[in-house]
Amino acid sequence: MSESFVPAAQYLRMSTDHQQYSLDNQADAIARYAAGHGFQIVKTYCDAARSGLHLKNRPDLKQLLTDVVAGDLEFRAILVYDVSRWGRFQDIDEAAHYEYLCKSAGVPIFYCAEPFANQNSTAELILKAMKRAMAGEYSRELSAKVKAGQLRLVRLGYKMGGFPPYGMRRMLLDTHGTPKQLLADFERKSLTTERVILVPGPADEIAVVQRIFREYAHEQLSLTNIARNLNNEGISFVQGGKWTTTTVAHALDRTQYMGTHVWGRTTAYLSSRPKKVSAEQWGICPSAFQPIISRDLFERAQKRLTNITYRVPNEKLLERLRPILKEHGKLTSRIIQGSRLCPGVDTYIRRFGGLLSLYSRLGYDASELITQATSRQRGMLVRQGFIQAFVNGFPSQFEEVRATRRFRAMLRYKRTGLLISVMVARHHPTGTGKARWFIQPPRNERRRVTILGLMNEDNASVTTIRVFRTLDYPNRTNLKFAQSDQWWEKGERLETISELLHVLARVGAITVANF
Repeated sequence: MSESFVPAAQYLRMSTDHQQYSLDNQADAIARYAAGHGFQIVKTYCDAARSGLHLKNRPDLKQLLTDVVAGDLEFRAILVYDVSRWGRFQDIDEAAHYEYLCKSAGVPIFYCAEPFANQNSTAELILKAMKRAMAGEYSRELSAKVKAGQLRLVRLGYKMGGFPPYGMRRMLLDTHGTPKQLLADFERKSLTTERVILVPGPADEIAVVQRIFREYAHEQLSLTNIARNLNNEGISFVQGGKWTTTTVAHALDRTQYMGTHVWGRTTAYLSSRPKKVSAEQWGICPSAFQPIISRDLFERAQKRLTNITYRVPNEKLLERLRPILKEHGKLTSRIIQGSRLCPGVDTYIRRFGGLLSLYSRLGYDASELITQATSRQRGMLVRQGFIQAFVNGFPSQFEEVRATRRFRAMLRYKRTGLLISVMVARHHPTGTGKARWFIQPPRNERRRVTILGLMNEDNASVTTIRVFRTLDYPNRTNLKFAQSDQWWEKGERLETISELLHVLARVGAITVANF
């Protein structure tokens, strides 16, 4: 390599497979810029068909940043086509942060198709910030336009994508709306002016769908029995799969079977986590397809489905307890189990983590029961309130990840998805009167960022809080410790809930740019 050339890496990105010439165009423009500014490209990082919204979905950009931070590089500059190719991050500080990581490591970024000269003048920095904001706004506007167009087509009765439900097939319509051909799995339309609708499938599959609705709505068979009978008779589900309770329930929930097209019940706006959408925002076309069951039969099935416990949200389960509490003046496991309004006690324990936790959510003063509760039960209640305090203190930054059968609830930092363990240590005095505390860290939480609170002598509230990057303690199930232990001193002290973000930054769990 000639000494007059600076070795450089190029970063290329295109959003979708349809932009087939985008990478070549970017590479050509970067090559011209390199030749005219004394650079020689020695390495390429390329994210093909990758959205610019999130770093987590762009492996080559992550690798580029990793290489830069690690040092010992074969290149001393990074060439990018323009600001939007670096990323359409919704927070413009995120794009600036990644650029600063490179610049602080001695590897500046040069944008090859922008009107500024990459000299970091005041005017250039302002323009660059505007470009980042425009790149993020472009994604927001495009998402809104695409969603509006999809809703319009749905309300005209056209299918938006995905596999057809069991018993139906996709029919391709030409530009004049005339049926053209049935689409096989994974086949797609070739023209943007073509449309797709649903039509009834093979007669044997239609008969199975009608049987499922009849047996569930009229004959009162359970979801499990319907699935078992279908499997025993050798009737396979989609692509030869087995029928399950879930697939039968999903079939009973398909409005397409009665001819109604419903789309947009959930949204993953700008690649965010899927969220449910209110019914008034759905795209609905009442007579989009030829029905294979009657509306009356569908509604009978839906009425029975609404009473299945797993489909009832937590708030509805709580509401079912209020009239029972009013009638009896108290709640016990026996009262709940004997009520016809409620599912079994096991359901409430599984959903809410125990009866004491349930009573707390309900606002029922069970102080007598709490007094009689074991130290472990009181610890669970304190921990739940501890987690909720952080969620209430930072509603836009943190959320509680609900407990499952295998894992208990944790705190999640929304921006990065970081899971944070929240522990409370029970007060455990020794025979000599010295204060010690006791924790039982679950195995899956031992290497996580941890917020650890010490409980008071009554094990009724948290008095002292420290934050740890990871808990560095002996690999034991149980741990007893004192505040004077060297292990405890390694944690970062948290004086108030409001300091959490700054303390997490100090222990290296998040960066200031993420706030």
